[in-house]
Parts: sequence; structure tokens; C-alpha cells
Amino acid sequence: MHNALDNLLLEKDWLLADGATGTTLFNMGLASGDAPELWNVEKKESIQKLYEGSVNAGSDLFLTNSFGGTASRLKLHNAQSRVHELNKAAAEIGREVADRQSRAVIVAGSMGPTGDIMEPVGTLSHLMAVEMFHEQAEGLKAGGADVAWIETISAPEELKAAAEGAALAGLPWMGTMSFDTAGRTMMGVTSHQLAHLVEQLPTPPLAYGANCGTGASDLIRTILGFSEIGHKRPIIAKGNAGIPRYHDGHIHYDGTPDLMADYAILARNSGAKIIGGCCGTQPEHLVSMREALEKNPKGERPSLEHIVSKLGAFSSPSDGTDEKGPKKRAARGRRRS
Repeated sequence: MHNALDNLLLEKDWLLADGATGTTLFNMGLASGDAPELWNVEKKESIQKLYEGSVNAGSDLFLTNSFGGTASRLKLHNAQSRVHELNKAAAEIGREVADRQSRAVIVAGSMGPTGDIMEPVGTLSHLMAVEMFHEQAEGLKAGGADVAWIETISAPEELKAAAEGAALAGLPWMGTMSFDTAGRTMMGVTSHQLAHLVEQLPTPPLAYGANCGTGASDLIRTILGFSEIGHKRPIIAKGNAGIPRYHDGHIHYDGTPDLMADYAILARNSGAKIIGGCCGTQPEHLVSMREALEKNPKGERPSLEHIVSKLGAFSSPSDGTDEKGPKKRAARGRRRS
């Protein structure tokens, strides 16, 4: 039996995902350090506007405002007892927005890292992590999410736990890791390793890929790493809108709509089927990305030189697949912005 996302993937050559959640909410007035998830009940109109911004720009799917929706993350705001409530509310608002559209739009329940370090490096056990992700997934499912979207993960152990938690809730899932440390995740995973890992999971994802990281160039290089392995599973590309710059007390991303249009074309040519933006990506970027994807047929697989000419230099000479990347090290989860 196919779910709504499966059906769209069968119908279309590519899907446009959404843009930044954190950047948009900060622009709406969210204070640094506050929990965006609380806005799901305190400022529903703002979350509705967040979702509508992506849908009106042409996104085929959007992520719910639930990135930090595990008990571990909500505990920082004394809201650990509200996991089901806040995740359900995030998905309910999304369901209402999606169901008002004249076309199919997928509500993807965002599930970010717990912020804790898993055993054996840290103290978070597999069982505890599964329980937290399961609780979150149940709330998202109750609110009407079509799929779980596990994102910005660094450790394979946490990806496995999140996938198990989603499966226990009966939610199909997709997953992205963040390759932000010389082409690897902070815990040392390469694009090749993730491509093989997802095929070995008891409940594999509907699609997998990369999000956030550093610049768009690096993310496209990671997508090339996935696709050269040759698996048939759909690949996700969700890169940042350029590079963050600190200006007048705020972080700004320097990626223009034209740059993100080039990024979208390169992502598809590199093998991605689900293409969106992460930090800094606003509706105007998404409009340009969709227009570029619609007007330009799929082209040849890009060379590294062509990527640099379009998107700028890589942040490191290696993507980690040549065994020259950094060694594994402990890392804490961070919020997608």
C-alpha cells in the first residue's frame, strides 16, 4: 500500500520541499533561546503563516514546527510533559494547511536530534532514545502528519533510534544527516556510509539525504556521494541558502534566489529527487527553485569544478569518502534554522 508521499514520488520526477523554519520564525519575532514548539499552541497563526509561505511558493511538502519536540529538548523549557500536545498541534496546523490546497501537499513531521550523546560515547541509551522519538512520532501521527522527517542527525546510532521510534508509531519516515565537518557528519559518517546504512535498517526510509551543513556547494558534493553508490532509493537535498554572515547583530545567509535556483538544478542533476532549502531559505528562494526546476530539463551529472563555478568554493578539499576526513568526535544536536 502506497502512502501519499509514495504516490507523489511515482507521479513526479522531482518534489520541492520547504525552506527554513528557524530563520522564518526569528523573522516573526521568536527570541533566541525560546522554544519554537511552544508557538504551536501560543501563536498558531504564525505557524500557519510559516507553512503557507512554503506551500504558496510551490512546495510539494513541508516540515512541521517540531524539530526540538523530544522530551530531552523540551526539558530545557520545562515542557517535557507536553511532547504529545506540542507535536500533535504542529501537525494539526500543517494538516489544515495541506488539506485546503487543490493539489496534494505532504505534511512531514520534523524530528531533530535529542541534543544528548548516545552510548557508548555518551549516556543516552538506545532504549531511552527510541522511547523519546516514539513519543514524538505518536504526537505527530495523531495530528495528521503523513510521514516522519528525521533531520540534522550526526550519529548513526541516533538515526537508528529515531527510525525505530517512527516505525513503532506506524509512521513511514525519511531521514537526513548533516555533513558539516570536512564532508562528514560531526560523528564521522560519510555520504557513502549513510547510503549503505539506510539499506540495512529493519524499516528503511522512503528517502534519505543531507540537510544543513555548510554551504550549498558542500551539500551538492555530498549528494554526488550518495548517488554514485547506485542505490535506487530517492535522495533528499536540503541545503542552506548560502553562507551565514553576522551583520547588525543578526545572522544573515548570503544565498540569493538565483544562487538557490542554480543549487536546485545541480541537486537534481546530481541525483536528488526531493529538493528543498535549509537555514536561510525563504519563500522567494523556493519560488526561484521551482521555476528553475520546471524550466530546465535534467542535465548531466556535474563536475566538482562546475559546482564551484555556480555555487562557490567547497569548505574543505575532501568530502570524507577518500578516508581523509576527520575522526569521530562527540557532538550535540542543534536546531535547524
